[in-house]
Amino acid sequence: MSTAAAAAAAQSWCFATVTPRSRATVVASLASPSPSSSSSSSSNSSNLPAPFRPRLIRNTPVFAAPVAPAAMDAAVDRLKDGFAKFKTEFYDKKPELFEPLKAGQAPKYMVFSCADSRVCPSVTMGLEPGEAFTVRNIANMVPAYCKIKHAGVGSAIEYAVRALKVELIVVIGHSRCGGIKALLSLEDGAPDSFHFVEDWVRTGFPAKKKVQTEHASLPFDDQCAILEKEAVNQSLENLKTYPFVKEGIANGTLKLVGGHYDFVAGNLDLWEP
Repeated sequence: MSTAAAAAAAQSWCFATVTPRSRATVVASLASPSPSSSSSSSSNSSNLPAPFRPRLIRNTPVFAAPVAPAAMDAAVDRLKDGFAKFKTEFYDKKPELFEPLKAGQAPKYMVFSCADSRVCPSVTMGLEPGEAFTVRNIANMVPAYCKIKHAGVGSAIEYAVRALKVELIVVIGHSRCGGIKALLSLEDGAPDSFHFVEDWVRTGFPAKKKVQTEHASLPFDDQCAILEKEAVNQSLENLKTYPFVKEGIANGTLKLVGGHYDFVAGNLDLWEP
């Protein structure tokens, strides 16, 4: 295959713009980091493990403390009890909702939301089973169309649009997002600390550079708050690179909506790109 032919083939497979893939430093956890306390000067205490405090790291894996078997069993029992409550108080009392779902689904919405445990799009927007085809990931990001990467996200969008015929695709960011803080904390040339996190949040690299350029004088936390919404706008633009999404928008059968859920203030903002 000639060089020109190879380039043409590659272009037909991937329409995403390649963003810089610098190695970077991110926080040890997706929660807000705080500085580590100083170690004791005692030689005896220096042999003891330091108490855990979230901190900035470079290439040191962080492991959770072992969980007692009884606590694990209790966690599993919590799930069983939760389902029992759902079954008796919701499933059994709403046959008019669940009976039709046995034959198939016809959701009106596709929702991209963060995997953050504090964020549940069905709960915050009052959506019932069968109403939303949902994808949750770190920082609720949608990468641009590319057949050689992110097939999981691409296949979900394709199925929602082409098979389920959803009418709205909603991308919802949220306050105090750890994935957005990780993105804004990336440092060029620094080694990655995780197997996947840094590479994934680099999806939002153009949004990060926009915020840093236009709001360079603002404190880090304020830039994060702006980036939470700007990353949503970038995901909405990335959605337009999918040919079936672009076609649906042109035909008037599909609409894109951005959103931001502030769980600190208890607000939800929605907008159209």
